[in-house]
Parts: sequence; C-alpha cells; structure tokens
Amino acid sequence: MAGSVSFTPALALASLSGEADADWARAGARYAGAAFLGGIALDAESRAAARRLVERDRSEFLPADPIAFIDRQLAALTDVPIQPAFNVRSTTIEPIADAARVCRDHGAYLEINAHCRQDELCTVGCGEALLRDGARLADYVDRAADTGVTVGIKVRAEVVGVDLATLTRTLEAAGADFVHVDAMDTESVIAEVAEATDLFVIANNGVRDEDTVREYLEYGADAVSVGRPSDNPAVLERVAAAVDRPGSLETARYPRSSDGRIR
Repeated sequence: MAGSVSFTPALALASLSGEADADWARAGARYAGAAFLGGIALDAESRAAARRLVERDRSEFLPADPIAFIDRQLAALTDVPIQPAFNVRSTTIEPIADAARVCRDHGAYLEINAHCRQDELCTVGCGEALLRDGARLADYVDRAADTGVTVGIKVRAEVVGVDLATLTRTLEAAGADFVHVDAMDTESVIAEVAEATDLFVIANNGVRDEDTVREYLEYGADAVSVGRPSDNPAVLERVAAAVDRPGSLETARYPRSSDGRIR
C-alpha cells in the first residue's frame, strides 16, 4: 500500500501527453524525485481517440506498439536518479495488465489515467469517464495490483457526481498504493482524500512556489507534482527547495481543523 511509495524530494513531474518521455524525465531529475511519463493510449479505442486529438493539434504519443514503447522509455531511465512511472489509458483491462508487468519489471509505478477530460477520450470511456464508473476503475486497479506493480490513479476534482473520498476508499480496497489528485480550484479536496484513505497522496494543480507547496502539504499531501511548467528549471528549482525545506513534510497526516488544514 502507501508504504511502497516513496521518492525524494517529494516532487513529481506530472505527465504531459506527447511530451513526457525519457528525455523529459532525465532533464527534470535534477529537481524531482519522480517522473510520470505518458500518458499513453494502450488499446484500439483509446488510440483511435488519441489520433482524433492529434487531428486537432494536440500532442500525443502514438507509437506502433505502446507496450514496447513503455519498455524502451523505462529502459532509457535505468541510470537516471529518479523514480519512474507511466500514466496509461485504456478502454479494456488486459492492456493495463500488460503495461503493469512492464512497469513492475523496471521498478516503475503504473498510473491509471482517470483524469483527462477531452471529449474524444471520455466518449470511449477513458480518462475522466472512469471517475463515474468506479467499479470498472477498481477492476483496473485490482488487475494491475495482481501483477505486483505499485499502482495508482490520476484523478480530477470538481467532477459533478463524483465524491473523491468515497471513490479513493474503493480504489484503496482494490489494491491502489497512491492517488494523484488534480485539485482544480478546490485545494481542500486533498484533505478529504488524505483523511479518507492511507494512500500516498500526490497533489497537483498550480504548484509553482513555496506558498502553493505549503498549502497542499498543510492539507495532508505526501508529495506535490508540477505539470505544465515541468520543463521550466526556474519553477522546478523553487518547488524543489520548498519541499526540501526542513519540516515541510512534518505536517502530513496530523489532525486537521474544520477547514481541513493541519492544526
């Protein structure tokens, strides 16, 4: 469970479709403790959706063999001092297991994407659509966990009808080790998830400096992640300094006040 997840500093590089590859992770390793490569579409329907995204000028990874691509990318990070992970999308379960085995063999984490909100992906049942299909998402987690990989989920806050605290309890029971939460404009959702589970909680969205890092840590995050500016050394240096500051992580999992912050 959460005890299997650890990286130092407690800063991750969040996946950027079509951009987050081994070279990107290598460049960020000076600052970050983990890198989530991908996302990558694994099966026929998710790949067709990704191609439709490319047609409207979105960057996507579309290698001929996505499982071989994961293997090559992780192999390229063997000598890089960073915890690798791969963010994956699929409408079917077996490719999740295939990707999980490759990640396991490389000592990488597997991150199931229940986060992307593009219509092309949601229509086929990927990304954010999985938040409303908790049973299927739990099956994905269970199947991946059976391989022995360290498995987690990238989720999004502010999805109508989705209670992340309840959902993440279900996913923890299915075998998840971590949850990567895009808090959107509701930073306090981190406290709700941290209170509801023993999962390792990675907080994402708007992480840019000491103030944003401290806010998420005060809400109980175990780590933070940087998305869009993950190729910006100035931002990464500020965030890395903030998470590395003595005492910055001592607040995690302590009792909280009524607004969810650490007392």
